[in-house]
Order: sequence, then structure tokens, then C-alpha cells
Amino acid sequence: MEELIVAIARGLVEDKASVSVTADAPAEDGTLTYHLHVAEDDMGRVIGKQGRIAKAIRTVVRAAATKNDMKVVVEID
Repeated sequence: MEELIVAIARGLVEDKASVSVTADAPAEDGTLTYHLHVAEDDMGRVIGKQGRIAKAIRTVVRAAATKNDMKVVVEID
């Protein structure tokens, strides 16, 4: 999952070296939380107008996780 999130984010930002993803320990219900970190200047590119790009990223990652019987949440920091 981390590779998927990084690949999507690197396609959107200018400072590709600043893209990183960290994962929290699974919650009690089995949900994994991934935190996407990008440069401050690229934050708007990842979030998009009215959060449309962020919502699309979450949808793609959630669909990939469903194939693996996982529950995933993506937070953009």
C-alpha cells in the first residue's frame, strides 16, 4: 500500500524527494492508517480543489486494500 500511495503522490508534486508515507499500528478493528507527508508548497497539489484529489487518492487506495481484505485510511499531513 505504501508504494501505491508514494507513486500517486510523486506524480502530483514538484518536490518528489519530500514525499514519504508512514503507517500506524493497526487499530482494534484492523484498520491501518497511512500518513502521507509532502512539502508545504505541494500540499495544495495533493489536496486539490475542494479536496477532490485527496478524495480520489483515498478511493484508489481503499479499492486496492479491499482486494487484499484490508481496511485502510489515508491522512495527508
